[in-house]
Amino acid sequence: MSVNPEAAGRQYPPAEPYQVSREVIRGFAAAVQATHPAHHDVEAARALGHADLVAPPTFAVVVAQRAEAAVVEDPEVGIDFSRVVHAEERFTHTRPLTAGDEVTATVSIASVKQLGGNSMVTTVTEIVDGAGAPLSTVTSTLLVRADDEEADA
Repeated sequence: MSVNPEAAGRQYPPAEPYQVSREVIRGFAAAVQATHPAHHDVEAARALGHADLVAPPTFAVVVAQRAEAAVVEDPEVGIDFSRVVHAEERFTHTRPLTAGDEVTATVSIASVKQLGGNSMVTTVTEIVDGAGAPLSTVTSTLLVRADDEEADA
């Protein structure tokens, strides 16, 4: 079954707040080989004017994917996650995420396009801090491969 094109424009309620911690920042930084001291050493981050450890720019995906789960799990959208290939991810930051931030993410479906039986689903996730100030926008595109019947059609 292909993705429902009528899903474009759908917005979901905010995901549960996410607490950004030093441990998670350090673990993510190690995983993506981000070696800047501001990701690992509190004093190095403070020397740069930050309140605490600074998350690498791509860390916003951790928060965004929690919100994007609402899209993938929505039966009315029709995404078969076993057929998903990640196509693109873009980040626009207002300020870095730092340890101690409690953030909330809200996802919407920007577009659903059909390409040769496959579907391209683009989501936009807005991440805000506890006061509602914008932090990051994550734009993600997933390719949902057609099943065998759709591909043959």
